[in-house]
Amino acid sequence: MHRTARRPSAPNRLSRSRRRLLAGCAAVAAALGLTACGTASGALQPPSAAATSGTASPADARPSGTAATALTPTPGSDAVPPGAGSPAASPASPSSPSAPAKPHPPAATGTPLSTTPTAPATPTAPAADPSSPAAPPPHTGAGTVIGSTASGGRTVALTFDDGPGPATGQVLDLLAQYHAKATFCQIGQNAAANPAMVKRILAAGHRLCDHSVHHPQPFAKLPHDKAAYEITAARNMILQAGGPGTEVGWFRAPGGGFNADNEHITASLGMSSLGWSVDPRDWARPGTPAIVSAVQKQLKPGGVVLMHDGGGDRGQTVAALKQLLPWLVAQGYTFDFPAA
Repeated sequence: MHRTARRPSAPNRLSRSRRRLLAGCAAVAAALGLTACGTASGALQPPSAAATSGTASPADARPSGTAATALTPTPGSDAVPPGAGSPAASPASPSSPSAPAKPHPPAATGTPLSTTPTAPATPTAPAADPSSPAAPPPHTGAGTVIGSTASGGRTVALTFDDGPGPATGQVLDLLAQYHAKATFCQIGQNAAANPAMVKRILAAGHRLCDHSVHHPQPFAKLPHDKAAYEITAARNMILQAGGPGTEVGWFRAPGGGFNADNEHITASLGMSSLGWSVDPRDWARPGTPAIVSAVQKQLKPGGVVLMHDGGGDRGQTVAALKQLLPWLVAQGYTFDFPAA
């Protein structure tokens, strides 16, 4: 007898279908790390909070070609892919640890926190190259312009500029009368033109001083070569006019125009730079009384008096000298030469 196979009842068919669905779901869940599969509604449960936290785990690795098909919900199913939806729809388990809080940046301090290296400090200027040629040092000269006598005390040094001239003989006569000694600062060309007067000065025990060849002014503005010529050539002319044994111990710059350069030239020739402390401006011919008064008011012990025996009419100077010499003797002054 032929028996007809019994078809399973609807509940049994549903049961076998549900079992297949649950078996497939379990396999997918195992691969994706789902915690439950197959509830009363057949929906997939979301993973634990740890799976949705910011911490990656090996379970987050989604197999290639699997997630897209296995997690596609069937019609009528309310299955939700992991991580989908709002936090309210898939809250994390209360027992799961919460994601660590994001650290706040450190509070601002006086020194900014930065990993960017700071710019290096501006380098200082490099030292001068020792191989570079240095500028020549300036002339330093003797560094002292003399304005006092050699002996100091109650002494006076009389000096006469711009000769030899027509008044030089009269000055020598007056000095001899008072046994006074003086220093004559001579123009080189004048000495060369009147060597006999130069020899007379030396024979009387007076001394000589270089006062340049041409008396150029302002003397301090002369270039080095010109100043060197004026000083050196004048000295040679005076030495030649005076003859053997003549000495020139000082140089007086015209107008007092000393500077480091001409002082250096002077010192290199064995002479001292000679200034003054008393200037009656007799060269300007202010009158005999004015010349006498200026000397008497300005003179202090050890002073150097500037007057002139050349360069023009020196009648007022000679007349003033006639009054000054006896006055100096009366004041207890003795006559000396400038310091060297």
